[in-house]
Amino acid sequence: MLTTSLPAPPSPLSARRRWTVLAVCALSMFLVGVDTTIVNVGLPEIGRGLDVGTRDLEWVVNAYTVVLASLLIVSGAIADRLGRRRVFRCGLLVFGLASLACALAPSPGVLIAARAVQGVGASMLSPVALAIVVNAMPDRRERARAIGVWASVFGLSMAAGPVTGGALIAAFGWRSVFWINAPVVVTALVLVAVFVPESRAERVRRLDLPGLVLLGVVLGLFVGVLIEGPGIGWASPAALTCYVLIAAATVAFVLVELRRGEPLMDLGLFRRPPFATAVLGAMAVFVALNVSLLLNTLYLQQSRGWTPLESGAATLPMALGATLGAPWSGALVGRVGPRRPLILAGLFTTAGGLCLVNLGQDTSVPLILLAHLLIGVGFGFANAPLTNTAVSGLPLSRAGVAGAITSTARQVGAAVGIALAGALVAGAGPTGIAAASHPGWLLVAACGLFLLVVARASQPAAVDSP
Repeated sequence: MLTTSLPAPPSPLSARRRWTVLAVCALSMFLVGVDTTIVNVGLPEIGRGLDVGTRDLEWVVNAYTVVLASLLIVSGAIADRLGRRRVFRCGLLVFGLASLACALAPSPGVLIAARAVQGVGASMLSPVALAIVVNAMPDRRERARAIGVWASVFGLSMAAGPVTGGALIAAFGWRSVFWINAPVVVTALVLVAVFVPESRAERVRRLDLPGLVLLGVVLGLFVGVLIEGPGIGWASPAALTCYVLIAAATVAFVLVELRRGEPLMDLGLFRRPPFATAVLGAMAVFVALNVSLLLNTLYLQQSRGWTPLESGAATLPMALGATLGAPWSGALVGRVGPRRPLILAGLFTTAGGLCLVNLGQDTSVPLILLAHLLIGVGFGFANAPLTNTAVSGLPLSRAGVAGAITSTARQVGAAVGIALAGALVAGAGPTGIAAASHPGWLLVAACGLFLLVVARASQPAAVDSP
């Protein structure tokens, strides 16, 4: 008897309902992305309000990003087991309650702890949102467009954070950057309850608790050394001990993952050059963005005496560039594949970093704004093709894991970028921040050049495996 392969069954959701699901998930992802960067512009105000220095301020940002990066993959596995909508709603609730705790925090310790809990909630949103969108859109072309929109919204949210934060702080003080999450979370909870259907994975992966613990140890120690290194000394006994622990935990993580039938992180994916370079590229993009944002905040507010609103407004060209670049990039990926937008992302990011490698106390404002615009355009062009490169050529059973690893790499890049930028200027006074930031801007340019390597390794056109 002759048999033929049948197309995927049609989605039970109408076209309008499918795109409504995407809009609801994008709203939640916008919240996560904004919260990753909105705090940056308020760090000097937080420092004055709670009487803390630069290293404690870095932990205010990185307590969120390190926890988020550590839990992204396992949260996706839990959602596959318990139900994606259920975990998504739980993540929104945890995120909202932690935001209220941040807004009411009486001390740096409480704020840092609440930010870590925010990271727990955010980890239930990012991979689960993408899984919900992919499940709602079985058609390959429609799914590709939806992933492009999802990645673009997340990229835009990262760039919009400082602008939003500057305006809120100017009007209501630094605690308002956390209060603002409450109405957004309530709105999202209602929309999820009304429009988002429940779904689970057909085959549930086992939870890899040893891998989860080891990944958290590696990330926490690595970022911790970068933040505390200037204070404790890079060659101090404490730092050397951390280096040994990081190496040992990394080796243990690799060995555990290679031996498990269902690992937390499928290391076999890294044998594919497009995937490996896309993951590193995602990390590089977020290193560049977060180095730029933190150096911009500290330079403009502490060195040039700008207000949070003024320094936030200075990133408007960055947000504008991301807004223009992201949808254009998504369209290009759909038409010609990821290579061309990745080349554009690399060139724009490199040019933006090079604009400020000789930053001085009196560097012209138009040059600073131009650099922000170029970096924003590069960031906008990067996200959709990186996600596409990471998951293209893979069956859906592995595409979800690939997307989760890429999302983890982004958050690791954000944490590393904050730590590196803080380490560069930690010992510099107001008049020395500009000179101390020069290696940071070279790093931004180097991240842009690396995207050209990613472009070379990417497929010339999007590929979808059955």
